[in-house]
This record gives sequence, structure tokens and C-alpha cells, in this order.
Amino acid sequence: MISRLEILGKNIKKYRKAKKLTQRDLAVALDCTYEYICHIERGQMSISLKKLFQLADILEVKMSNLIDFD
Repeated sequence: MISRLEILGKNIKKYRKAKKLTQRDLAVALDCTYEYICHIERGQMSISLKKLFQLADILEVKMSNLIDFD
């Protein structure tokens, strides 16, 4: 069974790619490391709510799109 963190990571990756951003681009915009983005997208690390809001703004999507677990 896939975890919610993994689903969140897949959603982030989908929207990042739709914006044609690399993981490094996203890391710079989010003021974090490339490795952090890698771990988030793989569902290996959780993300703070503050960073999640920032991420939604950077990717220009609603927060609900990122946390759509269906």
C-alpha cells in the first residue's frame, strides 16, 4: 500500500514537471537542498506545512492539488 507521503511526493513531482522545473530549480525557489526535494518526492521525508504552502505558491497550484490522496 502506498503511503500518503509517497502520494504527496508524486503529486509534487507531477506539478514540478508540468512547470518544467528541475529538482534543483525547485530547491532554489524553496530555499532548501536538492536532496531534500529528492526525499520529499520519494515520500521518504515529511514536509512542514509552511514549506508546503510555499511549494503550492511556487508551483502555482492549490494546496488541495498537492494533498489529493484519491
